[in-house]
Amino acid sequence: MALDQFFSGAGEDFPAILRRKGLLGAGGKFESVIGSGQFGSSQAAPPTESTTILAFKFAGGVLVAGDRRATSGHTVVYDRADKVLEIDRHSLMAIAGVPSTAWEMGRVLEHSLQYFRRTQLQEMSVDGKVRALSKLLRDNLGFVMQGVGVVVPIFATYDNGVDPSARLYFYDAMGAQFEATDYAATGSGSPAVRGILYYENTWGGNPLKNRSEDEAVTIALRALDTAAESDTATGGVDRGGKIFPVIKTVSSDGINTLPEEKIAHIFKQSVA
Repeated sequence: MALDQFFSGAGEDFPAILRRKGLLGAGGKFESVIGSGQFGSSQAAPPTESTTILAFKFAGGVLVAGDRRATSGHTVVYDRADKVLEIDRHSLMAIAGVPSTAWEMGRVLEHSLQYFRRTQLQEMSVDGKVRALSKLLRDNLGFVMQGVGVVVPIFATYDNGVDPSARLYFYDAMGAQFEATDYAATGSGSPAVRGILYYENTWGGNPLKNRSEDEAVTIALRALDTAAESDTATGGVDRGGKIFPVIKTVSSDGINTLPEEKIAHIFKQSVA
């Protein structure tokens, strides 16, 4: 991007400069130049994206689940993606958005927490972990503006400090953090998922935080499977391929990854 050599920039922010140079549309959409000019087609290849993720508190801690599908535009790139990442012994990060960026954020966050623990000889506080992820999202703002690196994660952790309790947070693409009281969902299939979680939490006869692990897994599977009916980017439960969502729980005892055989058994019972 060539800037005027006599332009001081006073009174203009970065998006205004992009707009003045014709690189940012009136609606704020970045005009991509990937794949244009001497490299051939003028259309940029759509980035690979992964959806949908959810998390909610249940009797044993926090359950975090994600479907397995990764898409590029209308094409299914991969149907066995793992969108629930283990950050430390008591923290899970679920990803929706561009997986390459999200997985790198997960690795950076994991190493940052390890470095803190080894140098300070103690665990980083929950607030510190939450802000560390928020900073990674803010540092990714340039890619967000280009539309090629959007990530909207969910972060679940367990506070083993003075007041041990399950903590659940969701974020926007620019790093704003929000603590969820009961549940959270992001990704293209999240509207349907949030509706189901709201119904189960309010009208299901028993709040989500009082459900057993098997009941919580059943709700997560039904929510993702329902979302897949109306959202092509959500894999849900692939009955033919026997592909089930990744489901993990975090509690004061640590992280537990549910075996696929157990998930399949619970799903079979739920539809019987």
